[in-house]
Amino acid sequence: MKTKIYTELESTHTWLKNNVSEIEPDTLIIARAQTAGRGQRGNSWEAEPDKNLTFSFLHYPQNLPPRLQFAISEALSLAILNTLSRYGILAKIKWPNDIYVGHKKICGILIDHAISNPESIDRTIAGAGLNINQRVFRSNAPNPVSMADIAGHEFSIPDITATLCQELDNLLPLVSTPDGREALHSSFMANLYRGDGNFHPYRIVAENRERNARIVNVDSSGPISLKFEDGTISSFAFKEIEFILPVQE
Repeated sequence: MKTKIYTELESTHTWLKNNVSEIEPDTLIIARAQTAGRGQRGNSWEAEPDKNLTFSFLHYPQNLPPRLQFAISEALSLAILNTLSRYGILAKIKWPNDIYVGHKKICGILIDHAISNPESIDRTIAGAGLNINQRVFRSNAPNPVSMADIAGHEFSIPDITATLCQELDNLLPLVSTPDGREALHSSFMANLYRGDGNFHPYRIVAENRERNARIVNVDSSGPISLKFEDGTISSFAFKEIEFILPVQE
């Protein structure tokens, strides 16, 4: 995985979508500052200049049908998890692809696929914003945290970038084989936030009510299956459930 660093971009994700033909695959496009960072479903992403790692990359998966697309999210999530672990920070993956330390969000991930036929994904643009040295968050995000907050000292962003590139080089190839995807999914489930087998509160959006459930599985296309206290099991797509988190102090 190579890197290409820009002083300022509106959004690494938007820039890469507009410049696909100019960029080599598997190159991390990094912005030292973003003026309009993107999150999931049009949300914004706050990142203080020169304090965090905000990046996107272009990837061409081999032999990956759209129905198995979640393997890419698993690979990127695990690469970030492994990177944090190498710096002494233990994190979990909050479905579908936020990275949490305790009950606080340290990283958000955004993935877009281009699909022109049902047999394979044409290309993927994936990226993330990892909070590294930012200590003050001014947006209305409810629970942000950074590596520096947790460890009590700042980190070298170039070192973390190099570690992440190595992790991506190790994990992204697994997306293209059945055995690799099985290994990714097993590791993903083992590192899932609230994947402890216990019941936790969720808000079911369609019912507009809170119910306790435990995670059963995450499907290869992304939906999560929850088992409720009455024994019933239901599957939910992104935005169909909300995690009810403990009140932050």
